[in-house]
Amino acid sequence: MLPALQAPVAGLAASQLRRIRRIVDAAVALAEEGGFDGVRLRDLAEVSGVALGTLYRYFPSKEDILLYALNEEAEALERVTAERPPAGEMPARRLTAWFARATRGLTRRPNFARAVLRAIATGDHANAIQQAGFHLRMSRMIVAVLRDELPQVERPLSEPSGGEREQRIALVLNHVWFAALLGWASGLHPARTVTERMGATIDLLLQGRGSG
Repeated sequence: MLPALQAPVAGLAASQLRRIRRIVDAAVALAEEGGFDGVRLRDLAEVSGVALGTLYRYFPSKEDILLYALNEEAEALERVTAERPPAGEMPARRLTAWFARATRGLTRRPNFARAVLRAIATGDHANAIQQAGFHLRMSRMIVAVLRDELPQVERPLSEPSGGEREQRIALVLNHVWFAALLGWASGLHPARTVTERMGATIDLLLQGRGSG
């Protein structure tokens, strides 16, 4: 869970946690069916069985709900990365394989993926913490794969991962991946192009440094 949400979520009653689960699951289902525009808060309240006023107490906007779901996807990816790290002796091979896995995982539900990408692109200060948490977790995984280490899943996201150069590599790869995903979401290219562009970018970044 995100740093800013850890304490509040930990302190919630079981009934409140169940409401949050129903809200998020309903948002994902509506997004899978109708994309970003298909997630309307009144419909979401009806589908989840949570009063609209109660829903607003947990999430101020549908963008916030979708970003919450995206962060859960990132948490799941991190657990899988720790259990089954990408193979390869060279960093470039591992990173390319890892981004292929991340891309497949996100785009396997295209309407949901387009909805969360739009939530990121149209987000405002109110959900900046959600966005920051997602990018911090992605960067932590990138550094771990770059170093051929397992991601430290239980480590707080507020603790920096890697050295300065590794953090810069992670930042660039985060930006390129997001831009490539936006191209996929708008129909400019298929999902495989996202992986191809990540491979080319990784080769450029790691060229001459034993990337293989």
